[in-house]
Amino acid sequence: MSQRKRSKGAAFSQGDEDDDDDFSLSQTQTHSQVQRNLERRSRDEVNRKVSELVQFLLVKDQKKIPIKRVDILKKVIREYKDVYSEIVNQAGRILQQVFGLQLVEIDTKHHIYILTSSLPRVEGENLKRDNQTAKLGLLTIILSFIFMKGNSAKDSAVWEFLRRLRVHPGEKHEVFGDVKKLVTEEFVRQKYLEITPIPLTDPPEFCFQWGPRAAKETSKKDMLNFVAKIQQKEPSFWTSQYNEAEANP
Repeated sequence: MSQRKRSKGAAFSQGDEDDDDDFSLSQTQTHSQVQRNLERRSRDEVNRKVSELVQFLLVKDQKKIPIKRVDILKKVIREYKDVYSEIVNQAGRILQQVFGLQLVEIDTKHHIYILTSSLPRVEGENLKRDNQTAKLGLLTIILSFIFMKGNSAKDSAVWEFLRRLRVHPGEKHEVFGDVKKLVTEEFVRQKYLEITPIPLTDPPEFCFQWGPRAAKETSKKDMLNFVAKIQQKEPSFWTSQYNEAEANP
């Protein structure tokens, strides 16, 4: 895309020049070129870059620091410049659908961006709302993971899944704080999750399931549609989950 002008909230342009020679996007790439580049890349590695970019943007937003494109290229994208637009677009979808955030360019000359909330804001409570939105986004991810795992998931599987998203249960997260406490105490207290011990396990293992509030406030169909959007597939791709969601919308 060679035009300099962008609409509010648009994703980054693949072809803009950058002041940093080592990390500039030196040529305009068409959609078909990006798709060919994707075929040469490992899907797992691209997904990892998407997860890294989401976390990078969330941390920057939590500190209310404007986001420079050159920093994204240097610190996250790096050698994946050839699929830059795809990584940014996927990260943008996750931010919008999970966290209710939109990537907006505020300086077209220097390519500086911020994240804005698409949810209604109350004056003086922006930070509180941002934190709550992020927590609900994390909860949605966990609930969808449990459903896709057959409505029950071992604690070890949940923690490993979150680690792949750069959310480590044993470390203090800049957005979520104490992740393990948030998941095992707050979400459980709010009745979004139920965690039960698995009998005859040593060391003890636990099972994650939906709590009664989750069953009232969302649905399996919603969770499957959420996963399908993130994965860019039709819900029917997952036959078992699709049939269950249709039977219990």
